[in-house]
Amino acid sequence: MEFAELIKTPRVDGVVLHRPFLPTVEGTLCLTGHHLILSSRQDNTEELWLLHSNIDAIEKRFIGSLGTIIVKCKDLRIIQLDIPGMEECLNIASSIEALSTLDSVSLMYPFFYRPMFEVIEDGWHLFSPEEAFKDLESMTDEWRLSEVNKDFTVCPSYPSLVTVPKDIDDDTLCKAAAFRHGGRFPVLSYYHKKNGMVMMRAGQPLTGTNGRRCKEDEKLINATLRAGKRGYIIDTRTIAVAQQAKARGGGFEQEANYPQWRRIHKAIERSNILQESLIKLVEACNDQSNSMDRWLSKLEASNWQSHVKEILTTACLAAQCIDRSGASVLVHGTEGTDSTLQVTSLAQIILEPACRTIRGFQALVEREWLQAGHPFQQRCAQSAYSNGKPRSEAPVFLLFLDCVWQILRQFPCSFQFNEHFLITLFEHAYASQFGTFLGNSAAESRVKLKLSRKTVSLWSWVNRPQELERFVNPLYEPNSLVIWPSVAPQSLLLWEGVFLRWNRSTKFLDEAYEEMVHIIEYNKELQNKVNSLRRQLAQLETEDSPLQTP
Repeated sequence: MEFAELIKTPRVDGVVLHRPFLPTVEGTLCLTGHHLILSSRQDNTEELWLLHSNIDAIEKRFIGSLGTIIVKCKDLRIIQLDIPGMEECLNIASSIEALSTLDSVSLMYPFFYRPMFEVIEDGWHLFSPEEAFKDLESMTDEWRLSEVNKDFTVCPSYPSLVTVPKDIDDDTLCKAAAFRHGGRFPVLSYYHKKNGMVMMRAGQPLTGTNGRRCKEDEKLINATLRAGKRGYIIDTRTIAVAQQAKARGGGFEQEANYPQWRRIHKAIERSNILQESLIKLVEACNDQSNSMDRWLSKLEASNWQSHVKEILTTACLAAQCIDRSGASVLVHGTEGTDSTLQVTSLAQIILEPACRTIRGFQALVEREWLQAGHPFQQRCAQSAYSNGKPRSEAPVFLLFLDCVWQILRQFPCSFQFNEHFLITLFEHAYASQFGTFLGNSAAESRVKLKLSRKTVSLWSWVNRPQELERFVNPLYEPNSLVIWPSVAPQSLLLWEGVFLRWNRSTKFLDEAYEEMVHIIEYNKELQNKVNSLRRQLAQLETEDSPLQTP
């Protein structure tokens, strides 16, 4: 298919653009295969380059021959285009709708994007399972890297290499995979070097109504336990939801078959509930009625903060089992690709200082989300404005980033990255020139789409020195301790940087941030001067001391 077939009117003059907190611009609107562009001859005006894949929905309005298109974006921005001529407006609107809803992944912009920067580090090769395993090998010899899934047939959503207990052979893994949802047999997620405890993740066991069991699965997870130790299975579903899953062939681990494990049920909602929650939250944030009662009731009705609290609470529980109780943990929900990954990755933020660095956080996203099979293509196909019937869309990754922001806000000196870094990841998960978040699994991205050969990695761009400095937290001081966030309702705030940034200006906050950076830099300069003067003084005292000797 040629993009030109979908573009009825490629160019319109005299279009007026309205954007939040920016002056109105009049200029020429151009449509390309991947971008909506508005350029102007006015001085000091910033061009608009908007990816069609960032457009969630559009609305059309007409007053006489003047047409208006309201463009609602996946990054929650709303812009307005005033277009002279009804026919031009209708043509532009239908072209935008067609270009922003292309089904074929291979027609998306990352496959056509050519970077204008030199790729210093290829992000596709930075965070391989082999590299992660080298770190693990330096701490313990109880694990091995298995190639059981090298052709992605045992588990389509797992990477080709997985870390499993050394004493468990591949035949046992295959039998355990047949007993787990989607073939997602228990694999290592995190090793706690302080006490040797581990966190595993999996899909639900397929026990069904007959209470089916699998000796190989029991053997696999028992192999992670130390002698005389018990473990915890954290099921991210309520007991009622887990019971209902039995009727559909799923279920949970029976105590009789897993006597060394204690099962704990939590209540993280399914994806369809989360999508409704996001829609309600964004609607509340865009409500201009200025009624306090209405704002608070809409905010509460969205339940967004309740989801944040439940996810953080479950992650804290997993971290406490490992660090304070000295027990290993297995985390799963139903599929093991959504709430499971939220919990395992947040627990690592709490426990592991390396995950709070820029590079370490990239490795975490790569390991626990991209390689672990979170279906980004499905979950991020629509955002909060889409008029289409939700299929598999859900803000699972956005909720994870929100939880990270909550911890960052409570521990502002313990993270090397800033809020801007988290917002950037949110934006690129929904629409990007990079191929990192395309596809739904490692098999799809590597074998079917060949992303590493045909697209550029987001990490290749992020890790360039001139970009990195925008993401560095000026308050950062490495903290080797476990950090325990408060999950009290009073401690959890609405993430204004995402949900209110297009509703009110951040000008003064930005100015305050710049001033803070200036003060910190000035303080460093003074500290360097103090250290230099101390060295000079010590040198003078050393030189004087022989003279004072009788």
